[in-house]
Amino acid sequence: MEELRYSDGDVEVIVLPEAGARFHRLRAFGHDLLRTPDDPDTHHRDPFFWGAYVMAPWCNRIEAGPVLLGSRRIALGSNFVDGSAIHGQVYARPWDRREDGTLHVRGGGDGWPWVYEVGLRIEVVDRSVWIEQSLINMSQDPMPAGLGIHPWFRRPMLVAIRGDTVYSPNAATRPRPEPVHGPFDLREVGEMPADLDATWSHLAEPPVELRWPDLGIRATMRIALTTQIVIAPIGTISPRSLRVFMLAIALRSWRKSPSACAVTR
Repeated sequence: MEELRYSDGDVEVIVLPEAGARFHRLRAFGHDLLRTPDDPDTHHRDPFFWGAYVMAPWCNRIEAGPVLLGSRRIALGSNFVDGSAIHGQVYARPWDRREDGTLHVRGGGDGWPWVYEVGLRIEVVDRSVWIEQSLINMSQDPMPAGLGIHPWFRRPMLVAIRGDTVYSPNAATRPRPEPVHGPFDLREVGEMPADLDATWSHLAEPPVELRWPDLGIRATMRIALTTQIVIAPIGTISPRSLRVFMLAIALRSWRKSPSACAVTR
């Protein structure tokens, strides 16, 4: 299986275009930080629990089966043990690499009736991993959509998610978030309870902090909506939408000199 490597010396990312353009490996200062299988083909056999993969054109769970939305009929089959349709359609599909180094895949026109294209650009510089994602609706009428990335980090680790509100649980999610409470209050760095499954909102800065004390490694994650462009093709009244998201993961080693600290823009 083809491997694409991105590295600045201290931090290395290995991406598998044939397996959903997923992160097979994220290594910092010689240590693996993601759950990485010995056999890369494991990502095809067991796609939801390894590495880090793109979620599009929706994130999390939606109900399987036929649903009418406007003039379109969504008819998705279940791809998960709980009977839901989870994490989109592109997490294990082959992606194409273009001359500019970006990765792309097209989908839809089936159980998801809209045709769409997902793009991915990855850079590793100054001990930071920059992930730029895009999702384009190629159909003429509006498309509901979600876009994200799902990492599986190695334990033991400590985590802070500085969200003031939470959508919980991730199955049968309520339409509005509620204030964080009990095990869902992760605003201070600490151990994350096992099997906690939720979505946090109203995030403070930095939104997410990860620590691996045994490895002496710390990471911060920042997310930005960098552009939102609406394009109205000639002769139509239905816009296509392009949304580009930037995720930055900055890593630093506690055991290195101060010059090793990550600096993100």
